[in-house]
Amino acid sequence: MQQYQGWADERYGAVADAFAANFADFPELGAAVTVFVDGRKVVELWGGTADQNTGRAWTEDTLVPVFSCAKGAVGISALLLAQRGLLDLDAPIARYWPGFARHGKQSVTTRMILGHRAGIPALDAALSFEQIAAWQPVVRAIEEQQPLWEPGTTYEYHGHVLGFAVGEVIRRITGLTPGAFLRKEIAEPLGLPLWIGLPESELPHLARLVEAEGRRPMPGPEHLLTRIVTMNGALVFPGLDVPHGWNDPALHAIELPGAGAVASATGLAGLYAAAATGLDGAPRLLSHDTVTDAVRELSSGQGFLGFDMGARWGSGLLLDSPAFRPLLGARSFGNDGAGGQFAFGDDEFGVGFGYVANRMIGHGDARANRLIEAVRSCLG
Repeated sequence: MQQYQGWADERYGAVADAFAANFADFPELGAAVTVFVDGRKVVELWGGTADQNTGRAWTEDTLVPVFSCAKGAVGISALLLAQRGLLDLDAPIARYWPGFARHGKQSVTTRMILGHRAGIPALDAALSFEQIAAWQPVVRAIEEQQPLWEPGTTYEYHGHVLGFAVGEVIRRITGLTPGAFLRKEIAEPLGLPLWIGLPESELPHLARLVEAEGRRPMPGPEHLLTRIVTMNGALVFPGLDVPHGWNDPALHAIELPGAGAVASATGLAGLYAAAATGLDGAPRLLSHDTVTDAVRELSSGQGFLGFDMGARWGSGLLLDSPAFRPLLGARSFGNDGAGGQFAFGDDEFGVGFGYVANRMIGHGDARANRLIEAVRSCLG
């Protein structure tokens, strides 16, 4: 089996076994997993290759683009503002951002966005990469967007729009963009390697993504799913080694809050451990009542496009979804990333979990599920 580094408490040896088995059973290149229980780290493992081009080995501080794991960070940020009394998730967004109300969006709430129910999964505007990087052009495009359905009546994955829309609400309330808020209020105080908008100083730690063979191709450019994922073609997917692709430092440098987070396994696990239990004896980031509100199911089943992936969504967070991503129970909350990355927390079991990898396998990827099952077995 593949040699790995790091450690696991004796009680959590099954997680180490599952991590090693992933390298034997899947086309794993480089990966890491971290687990906290009751705020204490019990697993930190890494192994393999961070950059296939140079042979650079994966290390304890290797960072990975984690795609839509960004949504979990933005969701937790919004929940934190709600807990502080600064944001009413059920008030119209226009209370904080008056221009949002245009074109039939006057009743749309932050919670509708977080639950993928606002009717604006994609934008009609064709924005350039430079306009997306500049932030305000996206804000103006959201203001001008007309919902595809009556807000609140059905759902569809709000791929990039969720991050920008909730991110603008965060900015209107705090004066900070969502990446800056995440660093100032959560990541820096807790020492978490987690960014939305990666500083150049961190580039030497960044893993290089590779694509596994056999991934399903995206539909044509006019298909709503493709428009959602690529922002009408301004971004490429999976698109790794191309300008503004997912191995391009220029992409990681901008704030792309729906899908542009960069983190280590410890950064992701620490975020959810902090939210669910607190880290190393510190108070938990989200109260029991806040988590109870967040894990109330908002969306599941067949969405606007007619797909049912088996996912269940709460307020900005993926819930325990036995047919899609089995977690620990009714109080589990997390988010996944397109390459197979996944992170979640659970305040009933006291868990914060993070898994990252640089080989993108795609739908049906079982690597994180195997590790979560091992955690479940260790918890008894």
